[in-house]
Amino acid sequence: MTLDGARTGEDGGSDLALESLHARGFDLVLPQRQSVPFVFASPHSGRVYPKSFTATSRLSTLGLRRSEDAFVDELFASAVELGAPMIAARFPRAYLDANRAPGELDPAMFDGVLAVPVDPPGARVNAGLGVIPRIVRDGAEIYHAKLAVREAEERLSRLYRPYHTMLAKMLEETRARFGCAVLIDCHSMPSAAAIPDIVLGDRYGMSATHALMRRAEHDFEHCGFTVARNTPYAGGYSTHVYGRPMLGHHALQIEVNRALYLDEERIEQNTRFERVAGRIGQALRELTAIDPALLRPSGSRALAAE
Repeated sequence: MTLDGARTGEDGGSDLALESLHARGFDLVLPQRQSVPFVFASPHSGRVYPKSFTATSRLSTLGLRRSEDAFVDELFASAVELGAPMIAARFPRAYLDANRAPGELDPAMFDGVLAVPVDPPGARVNAGLGVIPRIVRDGAEIYHAKLAVREAEERLSRLYRPYHTMLAKMLEETRARFGCAVLIDCHSMPSAAAIPDIVLGDRYGMSATHALMRRAEHDFEHCGFTVARNTPYAGGYSTHVYGRPMLGHHALQIEVNRALYLDEERIEQNTRFERVAGRIGQALRELTAIDPALLRPSGSRALAAE
């Protein structure tokens, strides 16, 4: 049996959620004026579940939602008030993972030969966590049958590529305006695997300047969070692709311990959500106030914000 979930559900009815995603695969929230060289992204907080996806999954919607970085877009929403744009995927991570390379595909998941480029299998794909995941974060299998081959191209072309095209565009515009650009890739982590409150990932110094990492660590600690660097999360595809500190392009991944703000069983905001969001907002206020001169390539001409 093949899962064919492009435009209809298992019962043949229209898939309004999928149509909604195809019309708008991400939310883009812009400040009245961008005043800081930062761009925020939330690739894993999407919660629009296509009917065709849930109807043909082994798992309940709650089971699928265990892969979400639930409500992270709301947790970091204060970034826009600080003068930074934010992009947030609307599609769920279990359906398509925007923090993976487009070629991180498992051909065995599909009912024929894929027409899109496929990278040599790596650890993430072998574990079931490619760009189209085979499992959710707790290891449960998502699908009970193979996917139609056109699912790969449709999800990549209709959702993945537009997300990254917009993200790259915002970063380039920010770099042109300020002489540097910082991507803050926003995530959350299961409490069972996370002793600290916050994990900052810069791919062990490869995706951001040390000055930015030191400043972020100080600012989150100043706001009462315990902070670790690069362990257990050093950064994913986005930090790898967009972090080029020698060129003035920086990328920092921020992981928030879900126990701080989330009922992890029900996937609901807990009573501390607003307080935690406020503390994160204060840390971001301090972080985004960093002198852009510290982030520009060595020897570059200083550019003033408009």
